[in-house]
Amino acid sequence: MTKNKTTSPPKLADLDMDKRLSSEESEPKIAAIQEQFQKIQQAYLRHGATGVVVMEGWDAAGKGGTIRRMSAVMDPRGFRVWPIAAPEPRDLKRHYLARFWERLPEKGEICVFDRSWYGRVLVERVEGFATKEEWKRSYREIAEFEKLLTDAGARMAKIFLAITPDEQMKRFEKRLNDPLKRWKLSYEDFRNRERWDDYEAAADEMLEKTHTDNAPWLVIPANSKNYARVTALSAIADRLSEGLDLSPRPRDEELVERFEKLKEKERGGD
Repeated sequence: MTKNKTTSPPKLADLDMDKRLSSEESEPKIAAIQEQFQKIQQAYLRHGATGVVVMEGWDAAGKGGTIRRMSAVMDPRGFRVWPIAAPEPRDLKRHYLARFWERLPEKGEICVFDRSWYGRVLVERVEGFATKEEWKRSYREIAEFEKLLTDAGARMAKIFLAITPDEQMKRFEKRLNDPLKRWKLSYEDFRNRERWDDYEAAADEMLEKTHTDNAPWLVIPANSKNYARVTALSAIADRLSEGLDLSPRPRDEELVERFEKLKEKERGGD
């Protein structure tokens, strides 16, 4: 496994959780990044590129809100979001990566994984759904899986959103009291919180062992949703556009000519 030569693996303890942005500061930045996403998508459709975005982080850290800001400006014909939950009975009969292979992007597509194969070394590790031998082996398997994708030309962005326990509790309470957001809260959220230290240790080891040259992690302090969204979306846009010609498709002069003839014909009909 090759570690990133330019940066050390990120650590949760090194985050500055006080970083903030106001709505007045963040909204113009997000609008500019959304315009960049539109340019990226037309370039992917034009060149047949593929992109993979992995969104991980603590419960209520803002993964869904960040993804919505991205998907709001993307054409669904070339953009997919895969919300990943616990494996189905069928999945348990196969290698744990099989269900992710089935969801990888086709040429011209960008796929976002709202949680991902990293569940193997997070929830499956902590809750005992995978044996120690299985989850320890998974670091190598995941790194090799991601290298297969990037070697084939896929651009990959991996984001981890981190919040403090106090901030998480505030967001849980807000969800519980909001009829339109109550569905987001589950017993699993509370269970995971009760093992916070175990999840933090698992996340740090995950970051250490899977931060690679071809697929590095960006860990973002997300107590401020505005800061987290701007930082995450900007990093995703940079990663997806790396080395890609974003210039728009040139005009098809034959198509222009046919349009002009059609317009002239309809004028004559008036």
